Amino acid sequence: MEKSLVEIEHAANMLKLLGDKTRLTIVAMLKQRQCCVCEFQEVFDMSQPSISQHLRKLKDAGMVKEERRGQWIYYSLNENSELYGLMEDILEHVPEQTEKIKQIEKSNPTLRCGC
Repeated sequence: MEKSLVEIEHAANMLKLLGDKTRLTIVAMLKQRQCCVCEFQEVFDMSQPSISQHLRKLKDAGMVKEERRGQWIYYSLNENSELYGLMEDILEHVPEQTEKIKQIEKSNPTLRCGC
């Protein structure tokens, strides 16, 4: 597959966003599966508004997309973004977040929050 070029400004903004450990971890988790906010709360010791703020920044940059299911919103990587190829390249150098995904699946927070 041919790699697409990204404008310097967009690439710099994406790299700045992924320079935050929480956002980088969120993107790495979304590489494995879609998640809702309550699932991120399960693995990060953060409030729902804090996690939503991180997700909003990623969404505003076009890196993630959301899908509404009833009153709940699920997040996934935006594969149609011009930044997707660059994100994939970066994520190749980041450990898979399998333990965090297992933690979510074991505790099943969606039963508590109703997702």
